[in-house]
Amino acid sequence: MIDFNPFSLDNKKILVTGASSGIGRGIAIACSKMGGDIILNGRNYQKLKETQALLNQGEHRVMVADLTNHNSICQMMAEMPVLDGVVHCAGVGQRVLCKTATEDDINFVMDVNFKAPVLLQTELLKHKKIGKGASIVFIASIATWSPSIGNAFYSASKGAITSYANCLSLELAPRKVRVNCISPAMVWTDLIFQESVDEEQLKADEQKYPLKRYGTPEDIANLAIYMLSDASMWMTGSNVKISGGGRLG
Repeated sequence: MIDFNPFSLDNKKILVTGASSGIGRGIAIACSKMGGDIILNGRNYQKLKETQALLNQGEHRVMVADLTNHNSICQMMAEMPVLDGVVHCAGVGQRVLCKTATEDDINFVMDVNFKAPVLLQTELLKHKKIGKGASIVFIASIATWSPSIGNAFYSASKGAITSYANCLSLELAPRKVRVNCISPAMVWTDLIFQESVDEEQLKADEQKYPLKRYGTPEDIANLAIYMLSDASMWMTGSNVKISGGGRLG
């Protein structure tokens, strides 16, 4: 009997940003279980080493870099192998009312959620670190089209990254490089606790979802595996909502 697994990531080198916790860590772990060799990026060396310890056996490595710093990105390129996959997952959240917003508030969110992945992607392309037939995945958000009070700049940053990804998918199509986005609804990570909402409120809110729960990093990771694998060879320029059935926005 011949084994057939179109979702295998065997021998694929995959960069995951924001891999020190949350969705990024979940994606890194899941991809390693599917045979991928994972490059873990983040700013906290200790947390990245904790993620690395959770990976299945493979040729994994840690690359510490602040993606809001151009010099830090360029230094990382010297060590970067040619990649079969990239998951742009690093991000921040912030709730600020439009009437009180400052330039610093805007820059804080846009620098991390939009500017950093775009400039990282630019350097990866300039240095020929994206292999032919590779897959690029951006972790966006359902917030793009599901407005909520105080979330204007986070929503705008994710809307900007999905628009960028659409254009990038056209530019890279001649090299058979695929570019797609994942837009989750609420996922249980440390990020949602950065806001002024307690756990009991969140647990009550998740009951509004048809599947009666928020997502987990593993839920998002399984979709990322599909996008990174050869199973999605005819998929590019897509933005997939994963929301537990919630018709938000």
